[in-house]
Amino acid sequence: MQRESLHFDIVIVGAGPAGLACAIRLSQLAKTTGRELSIGILEKGATVGAHILSGAVLDPIALNELLPEWQQLDAPLYTPATDDHFLLLTAKNSWRLPTPPLMKNHGNYVISLDKLCRWLGAQAENLGVQIFPGFPATEILYTDTGAVCGVRTGDKGIDNAGQPTDLYQPGIDLYAKQTVFAEGCRGSLTKTLLQRFNLTKNVQAQTYGIGVKELWEVAPNHHQPGKVMHTIGWPLDTKTYGGSFLYHLENHLVAVGFVVGLDYSNPFLDPYEELQRFKTHPAIRDTFENAKRIAYGARALNEGGWQSIPKLSFPGGLLIGDSAGFLNVPRIKGIHTSMKSGMIAAEAIFTHIDDPPNGELSEYPTQLKQSWIARELYAARNIRPAFRWGLWPGLAYAALDTYVLHGKAPWTLQHPKPDYLCLKPATVCTPIQYPKHDGVLTFDKLTSVFLSNTLHNENQPCHLQLKDPELAIAVNFKIYASPESRYCPAAVYEILDVDTKPRLQINFANCIHCKTCDIKDPRQNINWVPPEGGDGPNYTEM
Repeated sequence: MQRESLHFDIVIVGAGPAGLACAIRLSQLAKTTGRELSIGILEKGATVGAHILSGAVLDPIALNELLPEWQQLDAPLYTPATDDHFLLLTAKNSWRLPTPPLMKNHGNYVISLDKLCRWLGAQAENLGVQIFPGFPATEILYTDTGAVCGVRTGDKGIDNAGQPTDLYQPGIDLYAKQTVFAEGCRGSLTKTLLQRFNLTKNVQAQTYGIGVKELWEVAPNHHQPGKVMHTIGWPLDTKTYGGSFLYHLENHLVAVGFVVGLDYSNPFLDPYEELQRFKTHPAIRDTFENAKRIAYGARALNEGGWQSIPKLSFPGGLLIGDSAGFLNVPRIKGIHTSMKSGMIAAEAIFTHIDDPPNGELSEYPTQLKQSWIARELYAARNIRPAFRWGLWPGLAYAALDTYVLHGKAPWTLQHPKPDYLCLKPATVCTPIQYPKHDGVLTFDKLTSVFLSNTLHNENQPCHLQLKDPELAIAVNFKIYASPESRYCPAAVYEILDVDTKPRLQINFANCIHCKTCDIKDPRQNINWVPPEGGDGPNYTEM
């Protein structure tokens, strides 16, 4: 098959904060030296920002370094964080706790990350960067010696039987001297790179969380611009890691979300439903009185921290941002570290831009380890794994590590096993009875998916691939009571009774691309790959 091909100096996979920061920094370096660089960014979403979701409270340190004139350029940082609240919840009561130093937000901004990415995308294009929305990278291209030399975009116009239709368009091959992978958490191509180049050798298993978020327009008397609230405790039990956030933005908007660590053990837990019942707490529900819910989404988060960061360079390419896992869990922030990783990668690439193509830039991880990213993540490395012991031991250790040891403990705690190995059989766990939805404060999943503006062409191959379809019943249903029907926040997985036998139905058109199923499936039987370009959620303000 004859495919179109394009040649660039640098190809970046993903137009999130890391990928855009990398492109902008490369363009700045080229401009200061009077040379031209061809930079292409592939983005699987229909537009830049369409698949972007975060809390989010932004530490502007990386933005200050990248674009110090951001205020004059009207960056969408409109709401300075003004007030921190940290609450411990029980079923009916709440106690305000001292805000830990790492969670204080003076000097930060409550933002919409998809707005920031759209703005960063415009800055990149103004510098000559070519961005291709609606073109997911689905395959890595290699040289004869095994080095990465680019990527291939997905074919379009393939029907659900795998056959070309009248609308068939073959994918395009994009070749580059260096290919930068900024796919975000659990990137489909990043997974193959980790295996091919053994990038996780000598590091601990990555651990993850799922964040479920809603955006509300609230009544003026319940709106406090810049207020930042986090909670721990109820509705989770003390053995399950997680908590909530409420962030007050501009224009009477409040972002509310709930994060659950994917190392939970009870297969009956439903992260989406934990958010729904969280909103009913007496200390929370008044915020949403006479309010309107306007958006919904979910995404997975890398929570492994310093000890789970893989090798970042390999022949012909680099990992940046959430593809590598730079989230600072106790700070609940990763945008600034992702952006900085992209900037450091850009500087390493530019230094060696005239070297033979597709070499390994080992200078990038070396420079990153000398940056403030490394200092920040190393100091925070023991907080998340301590919560494997439970809420109270975790809080006690966090206090010790923060106030006494100041992040300089002479040990590094481990993540004992991958999240998918943490589920217990359903027979030894207690089912969780979630309250019925009232359609005013709490809602069912399908109603929520509608607010994510998710759209998929249903006449295409299912992008949620079962490696062994029989395991869906023999293992997931019979041993774990089909946990995918609960941990998926979009009602993608459904058990049907067909001729008195259970059958798994995959409603892939509902998928909001959070990738939780790829992470949590107990036999790693679900493989998430990109659907046709531009499909999926179309987030706004998220």
